Amino acid sequence: MKIEETPIPGLLVLEPKRFGDARGFFSESWNQATLEAAGITYDFVQDNHSMSATVGTLRGLHMQTPPHAQTKLVRCGRGRLFDVAVDIRKGSPTYGKWFGVELSFGNGKQLMIPTGFLHGFITREVDTEICYKCTDTYAPDCDRSVRFDDPEIGIDWGLETNPVLSSKDEAAPLLAEINNPFTFEG
Repeated sequence: MKIEETPIPGLLVLEPKRFGDARGFFSESWNQATLEAAGITYDFVQDNHSMSATVGTLRGLHMQTPPHAQTKLVRCGRGRLFDVAVDIRKGSPTYGKWFGVELSFGNGKQLMIPTGFLHGFITREVDTEICYKCTDTYAPDCDRSVRFDDPEIGIDWGLETNPVLSSKDEAAPLLAEINNPFTFEG
């Protein structure tokens, strides 16, 4: 497994090895022992899978607050998407900064997003599927959103038209307007 650090501490891009032949390929998307040997120790308790039918579907920016904050390991099961994480850990040298990476079925890359980050993505192909592991279960009372187009964050989503949004994401507040429980523990 190739592990790449990003410019934001704690945020990692993982690239599992693929073993292929004429039939296709095999890949371990998660191996606890391999990752523990690299100092990555998470106990995942829930797997999620969503499909977005149209290009330009934007989901996010989302997070869960304590006591059900989640670390996520995100990958693309089919299609292609641009995945984004935003550091919202108060006191972090990269507070409010974002990092984005293309995740696709073809490249097999994954994004490891620790607690204290917002997460969102936009689809680049029809019928794009995203699969992700979480360290805590979904808790509606801890579910929070921030505007995908918050000017203080300034994410370049590569938009050519208006994105397809849920009503929840359309109504999301700005980062400055939320009660943010996360603190950097550098």
